[in-house]
Amino acid sequence: MIMKNVTEIKGNWNETKGKLKQKFAMLTDKDLLLVDGKMDELVGRIQVKLGKTKQEIQKIIAGL
Repeated sequence: MIMKNVTEIKGNWNETKGKLKQKFAMLTDKDLLLVDGKMDELVGRIQVKLGKTKQEIQKIIAGL
């Protein structure tokens, strides 16, 4: 899997969320709401908003 381990993402989520909002201003706090066990839902919301594939979203998050 390209994306960072879920625990690592959760631990740094506020920082990651801020970077995503800087890079993609159209993303809102609601779009980036990380709910336990709902990582796929989060990726799906970002995917719809940015018009990118799941793999592209995973690469973006992993690269932050």
